[in-house]
Amino acid sequence: MKSLKEIREAMTAAQRQKAKATFRKNKAKIAIGRKRSAKKLASKEKLQGRAEKQARNILVKKILKDKDKSDLGYSARAGIEKRLAKKKGAIKRIAKKLLPQVKKADRAKLKKNKEGES
Repeated sequence: MKSLKEIREAMTAAQRQKAKATFRKNKAKIAIGRKRSAKKLASKEKLQGRAEKQARNILVKKILKDKDKSDLGYSARAGIEKRLAKKKGAIKRIAKKLLPQVKKADRAKLKKNKEGES
């Protein structure tokens, strides 16, 4: 399976089906990995990625106004992705502003998980 950065265009229906089967096959491994990573502070790259994702979601909400992205078809979502591709600078700027909040949320999550264990 390719990483998200390697994927440049929308997936076909067959590719989505194959990805679904792959995730279903590896769901136990994925669950174990999630559990392990929940006990650690996220890396700088991971936090940056989260901030960028939040920034993208902010821009998507602005573009769609009161509509929900999940209600759109694949081609409409692909159109939004094309529009977002042109706004990379804005995404980076918004992500930079969001980074302290993302770090704080990660530390709070870690603290909550530690308290839950004991």
